[in-house]
Amino acid sequence: MANNAIITQKARENMAKARAGEIVLPKIVGMVFGDGGCDNEGNVLAPEEDQAELRNELYRKEIDRYSFVNATTCRYECTLTESELSGSYISEIGLYDENGDVACIKSFKKKGKDDDLEMTYTLDDIF
Repeated sequence: MANNAIITQKARENMAKARAGEIVLPKIVGMVFGDGGCDNEGNVLAPEEDQAELRNELYRKEIDRYSFVNATTCRYECTLTESELSGSYISEIGLYDENGDVACIKSFKKKGKDDDLEMTYTLDDIF
């Protein structure tokens, strides 16, 4: 499989500006879920380098928690309740910041979401 995760152009621009002192880096506040991460045959589509949003966004939700796996990796977690995205097939997720901009995108094989299950997604932000 090709590289199935990217840091968006907007996120890279924000990091460069924050390092120079031009802006304060916007805080990651939520996770975005979509069903556009696979083609019609179920093959995972790698996010494009210039992609700024999910291919087909379905839902946004604030993260539940974050933790530091090590000094340079922050793990974000977000749980979909039984009723959230029930009946959907999720195949792409991302993190969004307090400005609403998608900071990263990851695509993967379709995961069905039943109405009697909670599903927790984790996404590592690695530096």
